Amino acid sequence: MMKTLLVSLFLISSVTTSSSSSASDIVRSSCVHASYPTICVRTLSSYSDTPINTPQDLAQAAVKITLSRAGKASGFLSRVKVESKREKGALSDCIEQMGDSMEELRKSLSELKHVRRGNAFKWQMSNLETWVSAALTNEDTCLDGFKEIDGKIRSDVKRKITNVARVTSNALYLINRLDDSANKITHP
Repeated sequence: MMKTLLVSLFLISSVTTSSSSSASDIVRSSCVHASYPTICVRTLSSYSDTPINTPQDLAQAAVKITLSRAGKASGFLSRVKVESKREKGALSDCIEQMGDSMEELRKSLSELKHVRRGNAFKWQMSNLETWVSAALTNEDTCLDGFKEIDGKIRSDVKRKITNVARVTSNALYLINRLDDSANKITHP
């Protein structure tokens, strides 16, 4: 009885290790050429909402992480206290840009759930690339508004938004890889 229990535990452990190892392998091999490979591996390796088994799963996870980071940055921006008119204007514009960025990411996440090889694939990929690129542009535009502002507000905003822009850039890279790995996209 004890021997059977130990063999069963060993088999369960092997299956769990094997599946987490394959998820880790897909993350590492997919992130190697990302714009920010270390960030890519770190954020996606710690992602645990749903299993990552395919490039499509990976792209979805990357967009979910990006959306979460954008939401946190937006919350941070809404709590920043400003002193000058210039800071207030830059902050207001940045909050609007981050809201737009989050909307683009939501659309991307929704589209990613329905990406399938076939007649609509190129159209879906075009939409995804456009929306995530727009999110990245919005983040860059937010940072541009703080170029003429010095001090702690600028450095704090830059740190938060740069963090979001890096994971957004990685998400865009992983979405672009879907075109290369379209034959691996799962069909329900």
